[in-house]
Amino acid sequence: MKKILRILAAVMAAIFCLQTAAFAESGDPNIDNGGGGLKEGSSSNFWISGDDGVRITVVDSETGEVKSASVDYTNTNAGDIRFHFGKVSKADYVGGKLISISTAKYTYKTPSQPIPRIISNGRSATDIEAIRRYFTDEQVVRGIANHVEIDFEKLTGGDYKLMLEPIMYVTYNGVRTAMTATEAALYNMQTGGDLIRKLGPLSHKNLPLAMFLEKDDLGYSAWTGSKNSYAADSDIIRFLGIGIVSFKEKVVENEPVSSDFEYRVDTDVYTSVTVTGGEHTPENPVTVRFYVKNKVYTVGNIVYPKGGSQLVWCKWHTPKTEQTFNIRVTATGGATVSQNNITASVVDLNKNPPPDPTADDRNDSFRAVSVPKKPQKTSSAWSVWSAYWKAKWVWHPNWKWTGTSWVDRGRWVDEGEWKFRSKSYRVSLSAKMEISPDEKNPTAAAFSMKSGYGINEKVTASITGNGEHTSLQNAVSYFPEFYYKSYWRLLESTSANVLEFRKNKYSTYNNRTHFTPVWYLDGNYTVYTWAMDCWTPAGMLSANLTDSLKIQGNVFDDWHISPSY
Repeated sequence: MKKILRILAAVMAAIFCLQTAAFAESGDPNIDNGGGGLKEGSSSNFWISGDDGVRITVVDSETGEVKSASVDYTNTNAGDIRFHFGKVSKADYVGGKLISISTAKYTYKTPSQPIPRIISNGRSATDIEAIRRYFTDEQVVRGIANHVEIDFEKLTGGDYKLMLEPIMYVTYNGVRTAMTATEAALYNMQTGGDLIRKLGPLSHKNLPLAMFLEKDDLGYSAWTGSKNSYAADSDIIRFLGIGIVSFKEKVVENEPVSSDFEYRVDTDVYTSVTVTGGEHTPENPVTVRFYVKNKVYTVGNIVYPKGGSQLVWCKWHTPKTEQTFNIRVTATGGATVSQNNITASVVDLNKNPPPDPTADDRNDSFRAVSVPKKPQKTSSAWSVWSAYWKAKWVWHPNWKWTGTSWVDRGRWVDEGEWKFRSKSYRVSLSAKMEISPDEKNPTAAAFSMKSGYGINEKVTASITGNGEHTSLQNAVSYFPEFYYKSYWRLLESTSANVLEFRKNKYSTYNNRTHFTPVWYLDGNYTVYTWAMDCWTPAGMLSANLTDSLKIQGNVFDDWHISPSY
């Protein structure tokens, strides 16, 4: 049990973005927080220090897929909550679920062991060490296991992680309301910035900065921005208000992984930043420039309301060779960008294809392993502000004495103002893969074949939505004989959103094939493919894919020797 506790503590660092010390042998502290002063609020919009909690959701330790109903922990009596958004996790929202107000009875748990204060009140920082200790305490984790109805040993066995999200309980427009940081950002966008105007220091600073990752995990990126300033809605949704607790260290192979600023060679990509600061209308718009290699990409006429923000991006094509370089980003017009310098790593995945199989290959110790899953993201959403002029014509009198009477020689003056509206965009990726016996296989049936022959693969993608995006440009396949590591095949595009194996230099006919080992045991032969590089302004979309064939016999069964007469 002591070992489990050490593991939990080390993993806990991965959960928030904390600062230092490792607690356990199989984890790495991943917690940090920030915040600053809070305004006093008003009689209709206010928050009381300590009125906070944490939403806990069990997710798959490799894919981030939600594996339990969410449960809210709080020390506060939240029975008076009238508005909330249901038990929806950040993973659900990132996956495409829309935000919706609920007036149903709000449910929560008051743990027997009180949780530490989660959100800074602006006068004193929260105790990150206490938060780490709390969520790595055996009795607390046992309580969580009970509330999510998952056996404690199973929960802590390495297949699951805990996703934590800070919750604020506030009076908003006179109504007691509960929301996570992600919900606050989404609702602020839905209300045209009303939430940030009334509760900004809490909703867009201390709440989202209560938890964030110190290192990338489950497809979510570490936060490297300011720890004491307002956060943009898009940054909150993508980076903030999240902690992750792991229970077992995962061995990371030397394989390609996704990263916000890691790209593949010869690929169309988007690089994005968030612009904040001031109010910008068509009369004083913002211009952002991306300096990528020897090119400058200029994005102008950027507008957004006071207290708002805007996601800004450029589309470019990566070099054909591996390299690492800096992308410089500048903004004019009195605005700031979330990152002025971005390190872009461009990698070549076509470096580790399987070796040439031979007829006398053996692997007597082979045992099938489970098919892996990498973090996937099949949907992304963002919004763009626009401005329009709302006229307000007012008569300005100018009375003049003509000598016999007074005459009004005034004029109409437009005293209107700029108004803003936000348009939402969403792009979704769905993909499927199919493996089949190679056409040169003389004895194969539709879904079965003998080992030693080759297989073909085709990945087909469908991309829908109303926003900018690239096609699905890359996919990497892993094979059971290599335990889904060590070697892989990089597919290539053969038509729009269709990818297949590259031509195999060991194939007599130069086919797009992968040869199964002659020693492979009878049974299912399952190929795993990670489809990726469908880029949007809000990040890369990817998908985990699998397909199987039945192995029955081997290639030698098709050959025999007999005397010649």
